[in-house]
Amino acid sequence: MTASVPEFAPVAAPQRVAALDALRGLALLGILLSNVSGFAGPLLELHDGIDPALRGADRVWATFVYVAINDKAWSLFALLFGMGFATMRARAQAAARGFVAVYLRRSLGLLAIGLIHAWLIWAGDILVTYALCAFALLALRRLSAQAWLALGAALYAAGIGLMLLIAAALTMPGVAVGGPQELAAARAERAAEIAAYAHGDYAAATAQRLEFFFDAVVSGWTLMLPLTLGLFLIGAGLARSGVLVDPQRQRERLRPMLAWGLTLGAALTAASVALTATPSTAVFTASSMLAQTLHLAAGLPLALAAIAAVVSWLRAGARWPLRFAAAGRMALSHYLTQSLVATWLMYGYGLGQWGRWSYSTLILAALALFVAQMAFSAWWLRRFRFGPVEWLWRAFTYARWPPLRVARAAG
Repeated sequence: MTASVPEFAPVAAPQRVAALDALRGLALLGILLSNVSGFAGPLLELHDGIDPALRGADRVWATFVYVAINDKAWSLFALLFGMGFATMRARAQAAARGFVAVYLRRSLGLLAIGLIHAWLIWAGDILVTYALCAFALLALRRLSAQAWLALGAALYAAGIGLMLLIAAALTMPGVAVGGPQELAAARAERAAEIAAYAHGDYAAATAQRLEFFFDAVVSGWTLMLPLTLGLFLIGAGLARSGVLVDPQRQRERLRPMLAWGLTLGAALTAASVALTATPSTAVFTASSMLAQTLHLAAGLPLALAAIAAVVSWLRAGARWPLRFAAAGRMALSHYLTQSLVATWLMYGYGLGQWGRWSYSTLILAALALFVAQMAFSAWWLRRFRFGPVEWLWRAFTYARWPPLRVARAAG
């Protein structure tokens, strides 16, 4: 009798990697908290550190988010994206089915979703960058795990190195950023965002989103593409090594990931904050550029430490990370919903709350939204196999409609 070939299709819930879903849910919460100030304020200031005007609880929350979450959450999500790629490719190989066409459609679908998000909902999108890097990841699919790790580290180091070169250049005589012209341009850009998002109608906000995309986002790809692809490759290499599915054999790798990740990440973050806790991305100096670079560089080791910690906790029998797994299974639907809800609340074409909420209120509202999303995920996934956007994405990826409803056992 000929052995049956496993089908290469959307993964059923019992076959999913629990650690991957739990980590994705935790990263989703971190991304929401990181994006709060970009929903209720100019996107040009999203990475400007701790607002020196904040006091009391607002400053405490801002400090916590900047130190513990900013640049860590998206780094973790990028590593998980690479892990998902490696897991999906392994399933395709086990099923002896073609992978390239499926993953190409998957990446094209993500690109389309990202462009809709960036142009029509919220300009702070990361999905377009992820989709572009996914095409490159597909082209590098035949490399070994060691090559993925080495190339990923090299690309990430190149992105950080570029920022360090810029910081060094700013110390040279005759090189200055932050003069009257730059300050005036930054103020004009800030005023344009406030006019469009806080007071404009949907057409004005959409025009501003498009301008931001083709100006700030596209120009930022010089840095973001190598950094993101580097993280994808590192995540893919780790997944192929068996860290997620065989943590018992990987204990000797998980321990140094946790110890060195925490140590190095905390040291880089502390050095960044010591230089300045309020670096500006619009008008900056050598010290603020160096602070931003160190803060960004801390994201990778701390994200690796988070992976090691969660995987180790799950191996030891801890159950609390699994509470985030349902939200992780619906991460794309929730990410888009967060933008829809936040822009409806804050923007002028919605409830117009831009500038009216304190930072603490924004954070508490974000936490309440995420708790609601966790509860909704648990309810939804008892009835359906995928989140709504995930279902549509998988239908495009596999060129057929996957079953949506959970099969009920015969009574």
